[in-house]
Parts: sequence; C-alpha cells; structure tokens
Amino acid sequence: MVEVALQPSRHKLVGQPLLYAISVFASLGVFLFGYDQGVMSGIITGPYFKQFFNSPGPLEVGTMVAVLELGALATSIAAGRVGDIIGRKGTLFTGAIVFTIGGAIQTFTSGFYMMIVGRVVSGCGVGLLSTIVPIYQSEISPPNHRGALACMEFTGNIVGYASSVWTDYFCSFIDSDLSWRIPLFVQCIIGAILAAGSLLMPESPRWLIDTDQDAAGMSVIVDLHGGDPTNLIAQAEFQEIKDKVMYERELGEGRSYAVMWKKYKRRVLLAMSSQAFAQLNGINVISYYAPSVFEEAGWLGRDALLMTGINSIIYVLSTLPPWYLVDRWGRRFILLSGAVIMGVALAFTGWWMYIDVPQTPKAVVACVIIFNAAFGYSWGPLPWLYPPEIMPLTFRAKGVSISTATNWAFNFFVGETTPYLQEVITWRLYPMHAFYCTCSFVLVYFLYPETKGVPLEEMDAVFGEEERLDYESERASLMSGARSIDRQSISSGQRPKVNSPTERGWVSRLLYRNDRSTYEPIRDGEE
Repeated sequence: MVEVALQPSRHKLVGQPLLYAISVFASLGVFLFGYDQGVMSGIITGPYFKQFFNSPGPLEVGTMVAVLELGALATSIAAGRVGDIIGRKGTLFTGAIVFTIGGAIQTFTSGFYMMIVGRVVSGCGVGLLSTIVPIYQSEISPPNHRGALACMEFTGNIVGYASSVWTDYFCSFIDSDLSWRIPLFVQCIIGAILAAGSLLMPESPRWLIDTDQDAAGMSVIVDLHGGDPTNLIAQAEFQEIKDKVMYERELGEGRSYAVMWKKYKRRVLLAMSSQAFAQLNGINVISYYAPSVFEEAGWLGRDALLMTGINSIIYVLSTLPPWYLVDRWGRRFILLSGAVIMGVALAFTGWWMYIDVPQTPKAVVACVIIFNAAFGYSWGPLPWLYPPEIMPLTFRAKGVSISTATNWAFNFFVGETTPYLQEVITWRLYPMHAFYCTCSFVLVYFLYPETKGVPLEEMDAVFGEEERLDYESERASLMSGARSIDRQSISSGQRPKVNSPTERGWVSRLLYRNDRSTYEPIRDGEE
C-alpha cells in the first residue's frame, strides 16, 4: 500500500452530495451542445432570419447548421492531448470560455460569413466539452452508478435541446431580428455559468494520480467516499488506480495515438462505431431539422415549431428510464432494443410520407416522437458512456477524443446532407436511416461486450486481454444481477473483491441457463 500524505479538503460537500453536484455542473457542458444543436432548428424557419440572410438555400442552411461540427471535429481530436496536459477540469473551463465567445459572435453577427465564424468557434468549444465531460464523469463515478450518472448527464444534453426548441418557439412571437438573436444569446449565459462553476469542481482523481499528484488524487477519492481519510474502500480504490498506472508505465510502450491503435485497436473501433451509428441512426435529421420534417409532413409555420416543442418534452422524459435501467439491464440490451424501435419508427415515417393521406401529419408526429423516445432511452446516452468505459486510463483521453471526433464527423455529414436529401429523395430518407439502425443492431449483438458494473481498472478482463480469464467475456449476459463489495477482504488489509450474484434475474436465468460468460472480477491470488 502506497502511503500518501493527504491534502486538506477544500470541498464542503463530500460523498454522494459532492458526486451529484459534480454531475450537475458537468451536465451543463452537455446542456450547452444540446442547446446549440437544437437552437438552429427553430430559427432557420423564421421569417426574420430568412429575411436577414436573404432567403438562404438548402446548402447555405445546411452549412450554417453543420459547420459547427467542423470546429467540434478539430478540437475533439486535440482534446485527447489537451485533457492529458492541463487536466479534465482545465479542459472543461477552456471549452466553456471558447463556446461562450462563439455564441457571442453568432448573436451579434452582421451576415452569413460572420455567422459561419461564430458557429465554428462555438464548435471548437463543443468539441472540447463533448470529449472531456464523459471522461470526467466516468473517472469520478463508482462502477455501480457510472451508467446512471452518465445517463443523467445525457438528460442534461436533451434538456438543453428542449430548452432551445421552446426558446425558439416563444421568441417566434417577437416581430424583429431579436426573434433569432435572443435564442443565440442564451447559450452565452449558460457558457459563462459553466466556466465559473468549473473552477469550483475538483480535478479527476485518476488524472491526478496519473500525473503523480497522489496526495491531491487521494484527497478527491476520500471526499467522494464521504470525507473520512481512514475509509478502507477509498484507500483500496486509490491503490488499484495507482497499481494500474505503475503497471502501464512499466510496460514502457509510450502513450501516442499509434501505440493506442496498435494495442487497443478493437476498443478504439468499438468506441468509434458507437458514435458513428448514433448519428447514422437518424437523430440529427430530427434534432437539426424537426420543424422542416413536420412542415414536410403538413404542419406549417409556428405549428411546426409547436410540434417540435412537444416532441422535445417527450424526448427529455425518455432519457429518464436509463438512469435506473442502465446499471441493471446493462448496455447491450438497451442498445439492441433501441435500435429495433428506432428502425421501425423511421420505416413507418417514410411510409406515411409516401402514401400522403390526410392522417399523415399526425402519424408522422407519432412516429417521430416514438423514434426520439427510443433514441433518448438507448443510442442517445450510451455512446457517450461506452467509450470512456472501455478505454484504459493511459489512453482514455485520446481514445475518447477519437470516438468523439467520429461523432462530429458523422454529425457534420448528416447535418450537411439532410436538407438536400429531403428535397431529392424525399420520403426515402427515413427508410435509409432505418437500414442503419438494422446495421447497428447487428454490430452490437455480435461485437459489443457488456461493461455493466465493471471497475475501469479491470476492463482488460472484459476484453480477454489478461491471462486470468478462464472463459471468453464477449458473450456477457444481457441481464445479470448487481455485484457487491466484499468488505471482509477490506478489513483484512486485502484489495476488495467483488462478489458475483448468487442469483440472477428471471430473464437471465431463462435466456442464459447454463451460461458462465459474465464478467468475473479480479480476485486475490489471481494476479
């Protein structure tokens, strides 16, 4: 056991209150890029916006909406290196400041090109935030609540989207350019709040330990475990993180992107695929262009904005069940079931537009709401949770930066092409994305291992990269019971064990009667 002289805690909050306070402030980061993704959907259909920009065509509108992703793509790649150098907290602060500056440029734009500059600058802030927030959240979360806290964070993203939609709707009643400038200015206020709040948040303990700031790292771990320096669980967690850091250093393989690709190619590809299909599955056809979709279906003017607002409320509500389910049902089942529902909803959206009957407007609204709800429950939150879970500490920032860059690359592709495809292939756009939902189902079913309840330092075992495994873990059970810490091992001075459940849920017993392919924790004597 490494002896560490603890630094006095500067945080008045400890334990779960501190954990939840961190999660709330971190969620402001995803609130921001949720707001920024949704705010353009309403203002681009407004008469004063169209008049100011001289009735922009589909490609101009697509560029104004999607160019944000180019800035996000650039900085999400850089965020891997930035997050390792200045830390998770410093990257969060920098991202909030850059985003706020970009929002100000958009608010006070004098024309098309200045708007493009503002969108790119905001995108740079979004790239930093969207990369570092999931990393930060995963590194301060306990294994048995990591999924729930990440899903709460995604709810913040969708609350941001819904807030932008309703802000657009209420500002549409203003008869001046303020009808679109006010919604853009709101993001500046939120960005400033996040920048100020990030200064009060603790640094990631794993980053501190990885940079040899052991005392500071141990202090944060102690605070997260209730503030008692003698807490044996906190001491064991510190020791496990420190052991993993020292083991990686002893390998002496370096920490470049090339080494990461060579050693963890499968993990990187899985992380990238999760973010790619989150976009290919069709969400930004709805998020960016929901009013346009509803107008195409027959809802006109402000009614299209109203339908978008109603849809956004249900979208927010759909993100709540994963808080409870993701650490109980696991990641795989939620992704699989979400892909099925989304694919069916998109197929029916295209079909109703194709037959174009009087019932089509209401039917399309129903299909879009079902699609959004399924995405909010599954492919919305989990692609932000999965990459930081499966990447090791030494490459976590770089791995997540690559996966997040993939998100923004496909985000840009979908955002740029959607207005054009809506005009050229019309109703066929939606079955096309339904096909991608089918592809994502196949990918998850055959290639994604279950990571529910696995400590970050033991993720090697899930991928079969340690000789300790006596079986393959890829076929992890979709639904296995929770694990508990063996406190007897802690009291005897050993590393804590994680006990497998004596009973599994009835679904697991029914589907996996003779299956032993669930994750088994590292135990004493197996090292």
